[in-house]
Amino acid sequence: MAVLDTGFVDTELSKKTSIFGLHLWVVIGVVVGVVIVLILFLLSLCITACRRRSSGGDKTKNRRPARETTPVPSKDISEITRHSAAADQRPIVPTAVPEIQIDMGKVEHRVVFSDKGTSSGESRATSGADTGSFGGNISLPEVSHLGWGRWYTLRELEAASNGLSHENVIGEGGYGIVYYGVLADNTKIAIKNLLNNRGQAEKEFKVEVDAIGRVRHKNLVRLLGYCVEGAYRMLVYEYVDNGNLEQWLHGDVGEVSPLTWEIRMSIIIGTAKGLAYLHEGLEPKVVHRDIKSSNILLDRQWHTKLSDFGLAKLLNSEISYVTTRVMGTFGYVAPEYACTGQLNEKSDVYSFGILIMEIITGRSPVDYARPKGEVNLVEWLKMMVGNRKSEEIIDPKLSEKPASKAMKRVILVALRCVDPEAQKRPKMGNVVHMLESEDLGSRNERQTGPESSRDDRQTKA
Repeated sequence: MAVLDTGFVDTELSKKTSIFGLHLWVVIGVVVGVVIVLILFLLSLCITACRRRSSGGDKTKNRRPARETTPVPSKDISEITRHSAAADQRPIVPTAVPEIQIDMGKVEHRVVFSDKGTSSGESRATSGADTGSFGGNISLPEVSHLGWGRWYTLRELEAASNGLSHENVIGEGGYGIVYYGVLADNTKIAIKNLLNNRGQAEKEFKVEVDAIGRVRHKNLVRLLGYCVEGAYRMLVYEYVDNGNLEQWLHGDVGEVSPLTWEIRMSIIIGTAKGLAYLHEGLEPKVVHRDIKSSNILLDRQWHTKLSDFGLAKLLNSEISYVTTRVMGTFGYVAPEYACTGQLNEKSDVYSFGILIMEIITGRSPVDYARPKGEVNLVEWLKMMVGNRKSEEIIDPKLSEKPASKAMKRVILVALRCVDPEAQKRPKMGNVVHMLESEDLGSRNERQTGPESSRDDRQTKA
């Protein structure tokens, strides 16, 4: 009987089906195989989903606070670069476009700085690593081995910035992308993820971070620490919560600017003091290389914080530096720096002079939307001063015009800073002295002006 059953089964399985004429046993095998593959596929999907949920649960979803009173920035950062020796012999000529933007390659959130960079898993190790090196295996202590600040882990900064999400971006430029973040202890920070700096070697990065990290000045944004992990190089700064000067000068602030003459003078003097400290209070001195309104941060009391000096150039005293790559923003760059690549602190002085003109006039350094003859701010201002029309250069959004004497002295300081001959430009320490003397004089003039004039009339009577 069993033989008959077996024969019957074999006969049935051997029958051909209507599916391509295949035997029944072949069809059954194919169906079973497909079912097994589907089961394995569904299992893999479940495992992947579980892993994503577990990793996603570790991240704190912080959101950048809306700054309702801060105007939207008007323009992105424009960077000027030179790549050949032939370009060193001729000045950079602007073209008829609103701004010059040199393509620095595709913006990526992750770039390789060294062929010896470690993987994320290796660099997150907390033991058995060399704490004195930026290459190879890297440990991640809470306190930096440099003796200041903190060495942040990539996981910390990702958690603070919602995974370095686009929603947390508060700035973007030639050096990198800046994210808003909140640490576990509720400290607000600005995270600069450095981009396109393949030439920034590990040792040079360490030297510059070490030098800049020790900078302490009330008019400079404080560098709290850094992150060196895998392919990431990040700088962590204190967060300044009232936007930047460019937003308040050129953004939508209404018919009357909240920046009064007194506030503008305070911003000018604060920036000058921060620059004077970088140039004259440090050894080696620091040349910022990118002084402009968008790098002047403001807090709620309008106090000035000069930012973006984390990758400024360190120079030995009395030595000029020649580079084939000009870093800066079109309209602010000193002529000798743009033409020859010669860099020293007088390059910053020129940019600061442009900044003064921008603050008192409310105009951009280069504005192609204006009539011919007014496109270049320096040329237009010199023309107005030469025609004795200094009163007409003041920002029309100022609610109250400054005293004529005070305004003319500030214009004089600006013109001295933008002297075509670098050696004739004043040092920033002298600029601070001139500005503070003017500030004191203008205040005394406003306070004692009416009484002095009345006393003079009484004396004459």
